[in-house]
Amino acid sequence: MENSRRTFMKQSALLAAATYAGTLGVSAKSYKRIIGANDRVNVGIVGFSDRFKETLLPCFQNHNKELNFDIVGLSDLWNYRRDLGIGHLKQKLGVDAKACRNNDELYAMKDLDAVIISTADFQHALHTIEAVKAGCDAYVEKPFAETMDDAKAALKAVKESKKIVQIGSQRRSGENYSTAAKYIQDGKFGAITAVDLVWNVNQPGRWRRPALVAKLKQEDVDWKRFLLNRPFEEWDPRKYLEYRLFWPYSSGMPGQWMSHQIDTVHWFTKLSHPRSVVANGGIYTWKDGRKNWDSMVAVFDYGQPNTSDGFQVTFTSRMQNSVGDVGEVYYSNGGELNLITNKVSPKGGLDEKTAAAMGLKANLLTPFDLSTKEIKTATGASMGGDTLTSAHMRNWMECVRSRNTPNAPVEAGYSHSVANIMTNAAVRTGAKATFDEKRQEVIANGKVFKY
Repeated sequence: MENSRRTFMKQSALLAAATYAGTLGVSAKSYKRIIGANDRVNVGIVGFSDRFKETLLPCFQNHNKELNFDIVGLSDLWNYRRDLGIGHLKQKLGVDAKACRNNDELYAMKDLDAVIISTADFQHALHTIEAVKAGCDAYVEKPFAETMDDAKAALKAVKESKKIVQIGSQRRSGENYSTAAKYIQDGKFGAITAVDLVWNVNQPGRWRRPALVAKLKQEDVDWKRFLLNRPFEEWDPRKYLEYRLFWPYSSGMPGQWMSHQIDTVHWFTKLSHPRSVVANGGIYTWKDGRKNWDSMVAVFDYGQPNTSDGFQVTFTSRMQNSVGDVGEVYYSNGGELNLITNKVSPKGGLDEKTAAAMGLKANLLTPFDLSTKEIKTATGASMGGDTLTSAHMRNWMECVRSRNTPNAPVEAGYSHSVANIMTNAAVRTGAKATFDEKRQEVIANGKVFKY
């Protein structure tokens, strides 16, 4: 009798969910399984990338046993990486995950609840659409989208599906960044006057995979499926494996690096995108056939539309000298909020002598620590992967169970995509890029920017 009652209750819940799905215009497949408090959450992997292997999987492993998550399938278009991934999952998790030649095979699996997406940059938005339409929650690596068409389509699909989507902007799960956001939003910092974002490395091999490229043969992959909605090009193994160096498969520096840092500007200020962007980029040192820049500078104007209030944000990045490293510093008239040192200080603020000379009052911030913990971001840190990504992965997993909004919802990915696309438009057209709020389009040289 009790078993019959449980079966009836479960079937009733499924029927009610399917009925609700119909009112939203979402297929009943999106509600194929209601996860109970103690049910295992079955996860599929979309793309066996270095990012997944070296960071996302170790971070998943930090929490999967406690939260009862497991990996049941892996999709990769290249048979070599597919087999490598299945073997790696067996070694690390002891699971016999199903090898899938493509995402159609993955989503045909029974009781697949969620996916982790770490494919090529230009594929993230389209793979997100596939996931939510198949009824799966998703952890999606950034950048969310490289074109506004993809960004708008993915935002619409996610919001209609009501699925839990976490964008891989892991700063949003860091104690220091959360403290900084609250400090600024509470008005303690004062008006932001400027923000400096920097990301410098000295890595000629960054995003290069020459040994792997040599292994890749066209007959071992599905090239047309890889291209998705990008214009058809003849087979090129470098564009398949070193896509971050080639537009329109990636914007390179903006999508890979700037998307992390510009996201903090949107988060801290609650502004969804820049008012305008001017930028310059070039290939000055690493002339290895790449099409994306090895050095760039972008200057953003932020503020409320149609007002004179606001502030500038600069993003600088180079790949041939690492001085300056990686960091974000926010400035006000009273000092700085430094996410390199994780401290608020009166440095550079309006001191008494300077203020008195102009008949003003001094304006200096009180020193304040943004974090009580050591922040580790390098792969192989003590938690496995890195502490920010580990916390971010856990937040997604908890939200899959609770159905609460994750720390980096789809709107965050949409916003950083707008800033990235505006930057790309500014560099590639040589014009100031703006955003048409009504049409949700990036404008440069008086035209909508597409590629």
